[in-house]
Amino acid sequence: MNYANTANAYKTQQVMTASPEELTLMLYNGALRFITESIQALDQKNYEKSHKANMRAQEIVREFMATLDMEFELSQDWFKLYEYIEYCLIQGNLKKDKDKLDEAKNMIQEFRDTWFQAMKQARTQKAVAK
Repeated sequence: MNYANTANAYKTQQVMTASPEELTLMLYNGALRFITESIQALDQKNYEKSHKANMRAQEIVREFMATLDMEFELSQDWFKLYEYIEYCLIQGNLKKDKDKLDEAKNMIQEFRDTWFQAMKQARTQKAVAK
């Protein structure tokens, strides 16, 4: 088994055993990674690589949009935020606009950091309750 196969097996195992909260964190991290790759590829004028990474980030954002429970008003607000992030990604992709990509990245980073803090707080409360 080579290194790539070992890494893929590990990643698959990580995803298969992750809690829903951890999966969400992984998605945020993935979106950040792909946006960063897209920006770096733009800097290198590698437009195909930039486009592919951007499309992966868009897929993750659309997944977030699709999984919101729209019965809650808060979900409707989050949907609008994700919609704006998707808009920034699309504009960044079409116009090769790093500012739009940075804006999307900053928003995703803020969501990711908030999510991580909420996970930590939930774990602490769960531990205290035992």
